[in-house]
Amino acid sequence: MPRGRRGRPGLVGTMARTAVVAGTASAVVGHSQSKQMAKQQSAAEAQAAQQAAFESQAQVADMQAQLNAMQAQQAPPPPPAAPVAAAPAAAPAGDDLMAQLSKLADLKAAGVLSDEEFAAAKAKLLA
Repeated sequence: MPRGRRGRPGLVGTMARTAVVAGTASAVVGHSQSKQMAKQQSAAEAQAAQQAAFESQAQVADMQAQLNAMQAQQAPPPPPAAPVAAAPAAAPAGDDLMAQLSKLADLKAAGVLSDEEFAAAKAKLLA
C-alpha cells in the first residue's frame, strides 16, 4: 500500500484550498463591480442625452420666439380700411352733391371714415 496521509489535509493543502476560494471570490466581486459600473455609465449617458435634448428644445423655443418677434416688427402696417373719397375737380350739381354727402355720411356711420376724414372730404365737396 502506498504511503500517504489520510484524513484532514495538511497545511499546504489547506492554504491551496483557501487561495482558490479567495481567488474565486475576488473574481466574482470584480465581475459584479464591473457590471455595476457599466450600468451606472449607461444611466449617466442616458441622462446626459436627455439633458442635451431638453436644452436643444429650449434653444429651438427661444429661436422661435425671436423669429416671431422679428416677424412682428417687420410686418407692414395693416392697410387702411377704405381710401378717402376724392372730391371731383369741378363742383358737382345739386343732386350729385347730395348723393356724395350721403355716401360720406354712410361711410362715417359704418366706421370707415374718422371724424377728421369726414370733415376734410365734406370741405372738399362744398368748396
